[in-house]
Amino acid sequence: MIITRRAFTSMLSLTGLAALAGFSPLRFISDAMIPEAMAQAAAGDVAKPVSLPDMALGPTDAAVTITEYASMTCPHCAAFNEQVFPKIKSEYIDTGKVRYVFREFPLDIKAAAGSMLSRCIANGDAPKYFAVTDMLFRQQNDWVVKNTTETLTRIGKQAGLTQQQVEACLKDQALLDKIAADQKYASDVLKVDSTPTFFVNGEKIKGETSFEEFAKKINPLLKS
Repeated sequence: MIITRRAFTSMLSLTGLAALAGFSPLRFISDAMIPEAMAQAAAGDVAKPVSLPDMALGPTDAAVTITEYASMTCPHCAAFNEQVFPKIKSEYIDTGKVRYVFREFPLDIKAAAGSMLSRCIANGDAPKYFAVTDMLFRQQNDWVVKNTTETLTRIGKQAGLTQQQVEACLKDQALLDKIAADQKYASDVLKVDSTPTFFVNGEKIKGETSFEEFAKKINPLLKS
């Protein structure tokens, strides 16, 4: 599901984000704002970031690159983050065998807000981005089910942002446009339609996947 202006408008009053948006809907990117060349890209082209710089762990010259598309409100993504990702990090990322890229694919406005907060807190620092994203996944029930703005503000303050910085982050139209553009690219070009979706050296894997299944994909690529 791509976030649309209508979906965003209808969700504002339900999420507690309306106050931060000044009671006017943030403008999600329109089809006309997507570069034509982007739509013509090869379906398997996941190597380069589109609008936002990639948040990645592991060496750029690793033999294997895993790219994950996830939504911050997706329970399957949270379960993967808690149960599988630490094993991949220990076995493959920390040993320099795999480069791991995380890309946002928000399924609703709350997920978009969470992604925006992660980007703002990290300010380009990939390890910090992954740490904040991990925190958001682990506290998913709190900030998704309860008052979203209040809880995201608390998380932002815990990470060193002021109240004003959190509010500015969640009203950052340029950042929101870039997240929406990258989501549209993933949907239209890479055919991502659910979360989590992974690409292992370009091969798509849909849905929550076990460490053992990843190992079966990764190990042969390390030997080749």
